[in-house]
Amino acid sequence: MNPTTLDEVLRTYREHGHLHYGEDVTELEHALQCAVFAEEAGERQEVVAAALLHDYGHLCHRLGERIADEGVDARHEDIGYEKLKGLFVEEIADACRLHVAAKRYLCWKEAGYGDGLSEASRRSLQLQGGPMNEAEAGEFERERHFDVAVRVRRYDDMGKVAGMVTPGLEAFVPLLKTLVIARA
Repeated sequence: MNPTTLDEVLRTYREHGHLHYGEDVTELEHALQCAVFAEEAGERQEVVAAALLHDYGHLCHRLGERIADEGVDARHEDIGYEKLKGLFVEEIADACRLHVAAKRYLCWKEAGYGDGLSEASRRSLQLQGGPMNEAEAGEFERERHFDVAVRVRRYDDMGKVAGMVTPGLEAFVPLLKTLVIARA
């Protein structure tokens, strides 16, 4: 069931953003850092919002903070996509759906990319299927928003700085409001 309003998404971040997922930052800190890095890089508003929302599924699955340590892939990318599609413009939901595939793709495409992943990202990579093979990479490259997903993935990798000061969630609400799909 999709959230019916932006308020539900924001409430989820407010209520569950304090959770950790194997990194040294909370879910909300991670989301805000990713959005700030995208903004500082001069990204379009859709990419900034996608960077903010890409891990929304982590806040929705209710399977605990350390499920990867237990060998479980909650498929947070699919959960987040299902919740965000139809609420936000397609680029945002697609970046959510594809950001895990983007990690697998970059491990295949760029020598040394996997070496730069955090320990938690390396652990989850194995649960998510490991680096892509050539056929999977070709299929991924044909995704309509694969390029946005790759950019969001890079901000995902950056957004793990303990103690980084960012604007709060409320600073991004006006941006998110512009990207909500109008409903009849």
